[in-house]
Amino acid sequence: MVTLTLILVNVVLFILSYLYPSLLVPGATNVYEVQRRLAMIPIAIVRGERLWTLFTSMFMHADIIHLVGNMIFLFLFGGPVESAMGKKRFLAFYILCGLVADVFHLLSITFIPTRYLISGELVGNPWVTPTLGASGAISGVMGAYLIYYPRSRVTMVYPIWVIPFIFTLPAWVYILIWFTYQLVMGLMSLLGFVSNIAFWAHIGGFLTGIALAPYFMDPFIKKQILFYKKTLGELITSTDYEGFYEEEEFY
Repeated sequence: MVTLTLILVNVVLFILSYLYPSLLVPGATNVYEVQRRLAMIPIAIVRGERLWTLFTSMFMHADIIHLVGNMIFLFLFGGPVESAMGKKRFLAFYILCGLVADVFHLLSITFIPTRYLISGELVGNPWVTPTLGASGAISGVMGAYLIYYPRSRVTMVYPIWVIPFIFTLPAWVYILIWFTYQLVMGLMSLLGFVSNIAFWAHIGGFLTGIALAPYFMDPFIKKQILFYKKTLGELITSTDYEGFYEEEEFY
């Protein structure tokens, strides 16, 4: 329910930002004014201004591709994680991961060599570039998914020219490949690599999701898992496998 509600909210806000921008930001006449007002601008946060954008930026998207990509990931990974956490815990977890992702992005900018920021070598100075999107929070959801369902199978479809290339991987393999890419690109961004993607927000959200997932699991489900593990352990230790194999004949 929370996952689907989050998707609905993101979609509705995206549509309103294009069709009725003044409903979201009084006086706004186009989507760019809405994004500028509700997106997070790092230098403003550092100055203690526009702090509400740490939250509102999680529900704004730059374009339809940005929106659809994020919502697909939220739909695929959010439902199972919500099932393990419960509605209230999942909502709190989602927002917390998004906020920490923003902090990681802010901290990452401080590591970019100053000469890139003042020499004009960067096309867009990250201190004044608006940041928006749900990907930081969704990265946290992926981190929790890795903890809860590492052995599940993820089927991916990638187009090679016009031919869809379909393959299935264990969840832990796919997610770690995704994280490795984020980490490599994030390290490159610290060296002045120009990108319109806040890779360190993804990294921060993902690590936060991994760290918090054990604490946000529904206590009832946690008890069930411990019970099943204990029962299985007792079953294995109490079974006389040697005698079993001697008495049974296999073909």
